Amino acid sequence: MELIPLTGAAFDMDGTLIDTEPRNRVMWARLFDAHGVPCDDALLSSFTGRRGREVLAELLHLFPGREVEELFQQAVARENDPDLPPAHPVPGAVELVRSLSAAGVPIAVVTSGMWGYAEPILTGLGVLDLFDAVVTADDVTHGKPHPEGFLAAARLLGLDPAGMVAFEDAPAGVAAVRAAGMTCIGVSTTQTADALAEADRVVPNLKEIDVLPGPALRVSGG
Repeated sequence: MELIPLTGAAFDMDGTLIDTEPRNRVMWARLFDAHGVPCDDALLSSFTGRRGREVLAELLHLFPGREVEELFQQAVARENDPDLPPAHPVPGAVELVRSLSAAGVPIAVVTSGMWGYAEPILTGLGVLDLFDAVVTADDVTHGKPHPEGFLAAARLLGLDPAGMVAFEDAPAGVAAVRAAGMTCIGVSTTQTADALAEADRVVPNLKEIDVLPGPALRVSGG
């Protein structure tokens, strides 16, 4: 058990606040299937925690004659397919956001999703109004693992990144947090603890985190 002091917090969204990974994997897999491109778990995992357009740009050689934007729009058009796996809040996520807000800790979301995707999810979780800043894929030039998103969050909150704690579920996100100079708590909802080994601490879910006066976080797992 450990206490981590903090001046502010930042949360990734997919896989950290809400487990959308199963539905996102199906969505990307359907894009590959539609173009007759074989895919496996490793290929689908390359999208985890990153902006879809950037990953598609790296994989464009698999789609001869196609453009990144064309492929991206085809993929996101499947977001509302009725048979996609349901998304569930990560255990303890909503409670932690509420506790931090109640304690007066400035908090931000840093997501690789666009605003039109993130807004209904955060609203559905009932936490959108609790965040002091939301940084989406629309707001940055470079996606994770580049630290731009987390540095933007610190700037919007008016905080030194060194005093902040950020929560991430993907290796690209962990790398971005570390590059931004923040303390990183990995959440092993979509990846193994070993895959998140570069995080300062790894927990299975956010029920392992308590907010204490100071303010400080008590980490009871990992």
